[in-house]
Amino acid sequence: MKPEFILSKSVVLKQYNKVKEHCSIVSYSSKTNPLVTSVLEENNDCWFSIHLKNELKNVKDKSRVLFLAQAWTVQEVASLVSLGINKFAVDNEQDLETLLVYLGKSDVMITLFLRLKLKEHTLRTEKYFVFGMSSSTINEKVRTLIDHPNISALGVHFHRKTQNMAEWNYQYEISSALDNDVLEKIKFMNIGGGLPSEYANTNVKVVSGIFNKIDLLKEWLLEKKINLIIEPGRFIAAPAVKLVTTIVGKHSNNLIVNASVYNTDMDALIVPVKLLVEGELNKEGKPFVIKGITPCSMDLFRYRVYLDNPQVGDSLVFLNAGAYNFTTEFCDLDKIETEIVE
Repeated sequence: MKPEFILSKSVVLKQYNKVKEHCSIVSYSSKTNPLVTSVLEENNDCWFSIHLKNELKNVKDKSRVLFLAQAWTVQEVASLVSLGINKFAVDNEQDLETLLVYLGKSDVMITLFLRLKLKEHTLRTEKYFVFGMSSSTINEKVRTLIDHPNISALGVHFHRKTQNMAEWNYQYEISSALDNDVLEKIKFMNIGGGLPSEYANTNVKVVSGIFNKIDLLKEWLLEKKINLIIEPGRFIAAPAVKLVTTIVGKHSNNLIVNASVYNTDMDALIVPVKLLVEGELNKEGKPFVIKGITPCSMDLFRYRVYLDNPQVGDSLVFLNAGAYNFTTEFCDLDKIETEIVE
């Protein structure tokens, strides 16, 4: 039996509705899992955050796209607008200037988001590129652009790593970064970076607290007539997908499955997060290592998981497997198919 992903439409919509209760607009981050994009587009009115032109094939109605620019040209801006895209986010002054050059030669109307750089205190920022412009630059640009004839509305966008669950005091940070007169001029606040999902090595107890803080932020923004946008990817996509594998080998406390993190769960190497296993026990029974099929020593789904006497030939199902389940060419691994169910 080949491994496969199983994507549940009902779970996608359930997760979407959870987010929608706490904001004015949901903009699903399509790169997280593009198959989820089509499910959402067919069933509600959410936006889609898109980073590359290649991704646009996953959205039929391009007017629902929020395109996050990076190193573009005037010709590329014109091409995107010709497709019906009218919402853009820029994270540096050079890309903003490119957009303004295009607008100076056009009569289109757009919504523009300026990306604010916020320091992430609990992550080693030297490991990550930090996007965005300084607060002083954002304040200056908002004041300059508010009367631009081609800009119908301004917004501010910022970003947190999704699983960085300690940094959600947004009201304080925004009020410290943006001047009062600037807050009066913007229409949207997009708290990019999504919401965390449940994995074996995350503390999901904090999620309810995060929503409480978001609700406080939403109320504060509405008082200023600012619409809150949440940009989830992982929170919607991860729990909607299961990864079904088969145990093909067992020796000592090691289980080998017929899949690899390199074609199912690159998150295990990048973030890293570790997938839950259906039916796993809470430190009862015997602990097992779950190893992928490749010869790489890092090809580990789980380093320690308690299971009830698993055997070769048994199915082993990973939960919350729908986020960033992209594949690589390592060992010429096959791309695993996804079955979409109701």
